[in-house]
Amino acid sequence: MTDKDSTPELSGPLAGQLAELERGTQEVLTAADLVRKLKRHRPLIVKAGFDPTAPDLHLGHTVLLNKMRQFQQFGHEVVFLIGDFTGMIGDPTGRNATRPRLTPDAIKANAATYEKQVFKILDASKTRVDFNSRWFGTMPASGLIEIAAKHTVARMLERDDFTRRFKSNQSIALHEFLYPLVQGYDSVALKADVELGGTDQKFNLLVGRNLQEQYGQEPQVVITMPLLEGLDGVNKMSKSLGNYVGIAEDPDDQFGKLMSISDDLMWRYFELLSFRPLADIEALKKAVTAGRNPRDVKFELAEEIVGRFHDPASATAARERFIARFSQKTQPTDLPLQFLSCADAGGLKLAAALNEAGLAASNSEANRKIQEGAVRVDGNKVVDRERRLAPGAEYVLQLGPRKFARVQVSPPD
Repeated sequence: MTDKDSTPELSGPLAGQLAELERGTQEVLTAADLVRKLKRHRPLIVKAGFDPTAPDLHLGHTVLLNKMRQFQQFGHEVVFLIGDFTGMIGDPTGRNATRPRLTPDAIKANAATYEKQVFKILDASKTRVDFNSRWFGTMPASGLIEIAAKHTVARMLERDDFTRRFKSNQSIALHEFLYPLVQGYDSVALKADVELGGTDQKFNLLVGRNLQEQYGQEPQVVITMPLLEGLDGVNKMSKSLGNYVGIAEDPDDQFGKLMSISDDLMWRYFELLSFRPLADIEALKKAVTAGRNPRDVKFELAEEIVGRFHDPASATAARERFIARFSQKTQPTDLPLQFLSCADAGGLKLAAALNEAGLAASNSEANRKIQEGAVRVDGNKVVDRERRLAPGAEYVLQLGPRKFARVQVSPPD
């Protein structure tokens, strides 16, 4: 969503650049300011901040990284800002309780992992990695007081999560009010022209725009990106919900998960995750409307994404294995044999076997999957939670469409 009614017109290459930069965005505040900045024909300083709160990234995180990459391709300067200082405060966004603060050691370890992963998308030679401890680590207390004096408690309570907690008499620690101010001051320190963030970061991004004005700088353009739906097509992608695709996962898992999304959700993933030009995606939509199998288009999406985080050869191999397993309904033939322990002469319960073989995280999860009809033994669906595997026998276990194990139950001593 943009303020297009008041946006100056662009023509030629700049018009195409603007169309790509607005692609998949939720809001551009304001588009008129972005156009004015683009017309100056100088590289813009484009900032996005990441608190190193967790070591692993999933495709939901890459929506922002993809937009940063687009700015790089148009010759703009991208600043990947690691909030090592803000990470010690703890971002309360969207939470109903104070977020635990990270230790310096945890921040350092997570930041190193972030850097390794983001360069699967960003061009390392065109990316400036910075840390906001560079200016906050040496700032005296008087500096923080000066920043705090430029914002009011009333404005801070306009933020939804603070308002909810205040009205329900839940505690709000004073240091949490510092977080939006510190993030906003990052834009002042970097003299950012543009700041990118998720829709849940809109309040913080606008604080940066306001602080820049108060420090005599031209306010940054705020671009918010939508939160990517997970594999279920309903909730945002999240590890806790299990509807995610991790960028460090192996090619087969990534490919299989992407092939599981609905045909409608596929286009959302193309828009937010694919590097293809908009014209190419529109051509694919027309081809599907004209009768092309959407599964074949989904193959292209899965291959592109797996190839990005691994390599094209791995993506092609993952596609071939997927077709062999699920289109031709064959089981993999290269599974290593696992020996499962069994203390009962009557055999090993199937749920315990799935857990011990690494197909399920727990016996309770395995039992749930059995009840759902998601488990097969030697190709045959099993829904009986009391099913046992006989000692000395060999089986091929399957959970869902992608997880297999070849096992043999060891007789009890």
